[in-house]
Amino acid sequence: MAGRPWWAANELLAFLVELAALACLFWWGFSLADNLAVQLLTGAAVLAAAVVLWGLFAAPRARFRPPLAGVLAVKALVLGGGALALYGVGHPVAAAVLGAVVVVNTALAETFRRRIAPAA
Repeated sequence: MAGRPWWAANELLAFLVELAALACLFWWGFSLADNLAVQLLTGAAVLAAAVVLWGLFAAPRARFRPPLAGVLAVKALVLGGGALALYGVGHPVAAAVLGAVVVVNTALAETFRRRIAPAA
């Protein structure tokens, strides 16, 4: 990370965006029911599905490594789903902001990760 402050800052932002998306997905799942037990169950189920999908296909140490298009599709589903979930709980402006941050952050992250490292 030394000498690459923009890359490090974007990676930190990526992590925070991932956490925000997961929180939004839980919140949306939680909002689908009226009974507290069912709310917790649906929130946890939506969160678990997103975490498993991310861990299998999009995490840095994912079990399966699809081509870039597949990784981006999973990221769009989970991170975009977080923005849509935020919209679904009644926060359209925040959802639009989160969606824009997701797009810019993901584009920068993939650009930084694929840039050829300078010779030492």
